Amino acid sequence: MRGRNDILLWRLQACRHVSVGSCSPPDSAKDGSFSSESNLPSPVEQEQAKAKPLPDLNAKILYEDWDDVPPSSALEEISEEEAVQIIAEPLLPLHSSTLRDYVDHSETLAKLVHLGVDLSQVEKRQKAGQLLLTLDFEKDIKKILLFLKDVGVEDNQLGTFLTKNPYILAEDLEALETRVAYLKSKKFGKAEIAQMVSRAPYLLLFSVERLDNRLGFFKNELGFSVKKTKDLVIRLPRLLTGKLEPVKENLQVCQIELGFQRNEIQEIVFKTPKILTASSNKLKQTFDYLHNIMGIPHHMLTRFPQVFNSRLLRIKERHMFLTFLGRAQYDPAQPSYISLDQLVSLPDEVFCTEIAKASIQDFEKFLKTL
Repeated sequence: MRGRNDILLWRLQACRHVSVGSCSPPDSAKDGSFSSESNLPSPVEQEQAKAKPLPDLNAKILYEDWDDVPPSSALEEISEEEAVQIIAEPLLPLHSSTLRDYVDHSETLAKLVHLGVDLSQVEKRQKAGQLLLTLDFEKDIKKILLFLKDVGVEDNQLGTFLTKNPYILAEDLEALETRVAYLKSKKFGKAEIAQMVSRAPYLLLFSVERLDNRLGFFKNELGFSVKKTKDLVIRLPRLLTGKLEPVKENLQVCQIELGFQRNEIQEIVFKTPKILTASSNKLKQTFDYLHNIMGIPHHMLTRFPQVFNSRLLRIKERHMFLTFLGRAQYDPAQPSYISLDQLVSLPDEVFCTEIAKASIQDFEKFLKTL
């Protein structure tokens, strides 16, 4: 090490005396011309240079610089103190059943978690976990987030939205914009589109052709006008993304098994769109109790179809309590008439005091006898 330092000192001495304190080339070299005369110092000047030792400060600095040079070999031994200070990064798991193991290694996953994405739910969806691990946040995801915000998805809804539909992150941005443009061409307003996309996260995964076919199906099958069809899917946008088999089955059940007329079905569906996606068995059981046990006619059920969304147990308990009190009167032409709305929509306390004219304690005691 000391020998190498001596060589550097000698070179620095020579450099200093070439141009009087500077290692810069002479002016003749700067403009591209070269002199035939030598620029080297004369023998006398060389002897004078030998008599001028360099300050000890420079030597000290050079020695310090060489001391700072890192080990030239990776196999060079280090002390125990240095070994303890080495921080090893955790290895990326080669195989894992949960995305949680990758969060510390993936900036994309970390940022999605910060947005509110529930990775434990995402990984339950087919190939969704592998998809997220292949995406880059800045390159692939950021543009989709900006698109969703432009559509109208609120910042505090982005995490929930992506938890339900992570696949949209792999969709082509131009295709997504085309689908939104289609909805706008069908006269859906910006606020309506935002509501539909937020309530049915898979909506924008469907092609323009499929969206158009779905709107046409409900318009033709139900005999609705364009305006009514729009209103229907705005209130229940998953009609555009779900399967059509349950819808077709429920329409047949209403007409053939429950005996409703076409115009009654139209009114029922328009007032209560969820009836199209309800369980057909629950629909039949609820109708059987309302119509055959309680004696509610079809036209009354058509006026208040929301009763089909109520739990059958609640309907039974309240009807039996009213029957026990002698107040089960559902004919609007009779005194003390009780509407289906009053029967199923009111809280227990209000139902007891205002409809049954009894206390909540009486109702609870009655339920224990069932």
